[in-house]
Amino acid sequence: MDAPKEAQPTGEFTCQLCGLTAPYMYYGQKPPNTRSIVLLEEGYVMKDPFTPDKDKFLILGSHCSLCSRSVCVGTECSLFYSKRFCLPCVNENLKAFPLEIQEDMDKRKSQQKSFPCKKMDTRT
Repeated sequence: MDAPKEAQPTGEFTCQLCGLTAPYMYYGQKPPNTRSIVLLEEGYVMKDPFTPDKDKFLILGSHCSLCSRSVCVGTECSLFYSKRFCLPCVNENLKAFPLEIQEDMDKRKSQQKSFPCKKMDTRT
């Protein structure tokens, strides 16, 4: 019996918003070596480099269901609400999303505005 082969990267995923790049092993909904896991979206998947367990994987990103651009799963780039949406598309179509999503986006905007302006407290 042959030993299972180590999965080799099939390509490189690039987020079109933040520029994150990473090699991916699989694109789809049923990552290899996962018994009964089915993802809710077709996504780019890589082997988890932080564990020797080959059944572990990381989801890198997917395509925005509105504009089709590749986006990572980072909260600064996209959100998943039954489908993957990039934040520019969410902001353009915010009224079409449920109130909870609208409120979450409002919180994100206020945090982004206050974060860069925060100054370190230099008092001693």
